Amino acid sequence: MRDPLNWPTQDLVTYRADTTPDRTAMVSAASGNSVTYRELDTAVDVVAAELDQRLAAPDATVATLLPTRPTVGPLLFAAMRLGVTLAPLNVELDAATLQRQLSTVDADLLVCGDSTASLAADIDGCPTVAVDGELSAAAVADGTAAPGSADETATDVTPAALSRTDTQLVIFTSGTTSQPKGVRLTVGNLVASAVASSYRLGVLPTDRWLVCLPTYHMGGLAPFVRSALYGTAVVVQRSFDADATQQVLAEHGITGVSLVPTMLSRLLDAGWEPRSSLRFVLLGGGPASETLIERCQERDVPVCPTYGMTETASQIATARPETAFEHAGTVGQPLVFTEVRVVANGTACDPGERGEIVVDGPTVTSGYLNGDGDAFSDHGFRTGDIGYRDADGRLWVEGRVDDRIVTGGENVDASTVADTIRDHPAVADTAVVGLPDEEWGQRVAALVVGEVSPAAVRDYCTERLAPYEVPKTVQAVDALPRTASGTVDRSAVRSRLGTADESGESA
Repeated sequence: MRDPLNWPTQDLVTYRADTTPDRTAMVSAASGNSVTYRELDTAVDVVAAELDQRLAAPDATVATLLPTRPTVGPLLFAAMRLGVTLAPLNVELDAATLQRQLSTVDADLLVCGDSTASLAADIDGCPTVAVDGELSAAAVADGTAAPGSADETATDVTPAALSRTDTQLVIFTSGTTSQPKGVRLTVGNLVASAVASSYRLGVLPTDRWLVCLPTYHMGGLAPFVRSALYGTAVVVQRSFDADATQQVLAEHGITGVSLVPTMLSRLLDAGWEPRSSLRFVLLGGGPASETLIERCQERDVPVCPTYGMTETASQIATARPETAFEHAGTVGQPLVFTEVRVVANGTACDPGERGEIVVDGPTVTSGYLNGDGDAFSDHGFRTGDIGYRDADGRLWVEGRVDDRIVTGGENVDASTVADTIRDHPAVADTAVVGLPDEEWGQRVAALVVGEVSPAAVRDYCTERLAPYEVPKTVQAVDALPRTASGTVDRSAVRSRLGTADESGESA
């Protein structure tokens, strides 16, 4: 009998191939090619053997430099089968940054594809292998290799005995407010997250989860783990496009999709109306505006605003559509197994009191690669986010601890200023930060999306905010800079605003 506290002892695809071998495992949205769990299991065996031949140490780390594509799945499960750590790297980064991250994870091998081969060639000090050539079995789900081709090259691999404490993934944070950190996620973290998600979103045997987010972030990787655990299918679209994604959602019978607010807004702008088979739109990567939630209600979009982090293997709290529509702005109650406290001055807050959100439970990371600093407290992992829980336990996220701006001795909450600016009828979105200022220490600055002048924004704020809260620097832009996961890149916001004077004009 399996010990539920130690399960899984094998990689998830091995179990699926034994129990539901003929179910569809993965689908390429581009080619329409699909593979069953039996075919995926064979491909994983071959990829694991090919990786094993190139790795000298049993505790090796394999880094990947790949955009979103089905190949990511076989590589993930091959690493799990071998008992080695997988470190997906952001393909949008420059070679120097990638070199530092490879050094941080102490990678033994770098896996690239045709589209990233030239970038990989600019990185020194790590052996490189091409997934489209030397690891061709990994491309079975892409439709560039036939499922049967893996059988001819199969090599015996002794599957590693898994432990829930094994580090399975190292994923770098987006680094929106600081340097990216390498987050260690264990097998236990990934499985606990998948189980908790199923309690909130539900699971049907016919489920198909669309992945169009970057698979070097947790939001893009999580559906691979969850679908294998559930015995359902993951459909992979190489990049999001409002028109193309609408077609994929309809033609592939998608029942669930992970999106960031910008993606969902573009789908709605393109006239998307979901089919009745769509069960959930897991919406994360940043706050969803009340306007966006209202649009979803009008279009019958089953939106589930979620709050999660790399450090918690994805979801922390998620609101079902009925909760999102009735209580716009909340991210719902914490998932099962997850303990969320709001803490101020080291003490847990009462309902309605604001403080830092602290998380504990089996999904929480075992730590960062280069030390944890003050990331953990007696209450659990310190998220760095400010919020509160209401009397019914719903969580409301209002901003970042480091969003606090001190100007002329006065404390300014950046989220309060941002909410006020968003209320302006001509403003679509905004990001508010503090900039260094010789006279005031910091000055309030805002990057604004919309057909509005900096002077109009300041006048609007003057009527509604205290004088010290009114942005001294305002700049209008076409779009806010964001990371690949959809989060506002606050470092880029500061850099952009740093080139503007107080009138909002470029300096």
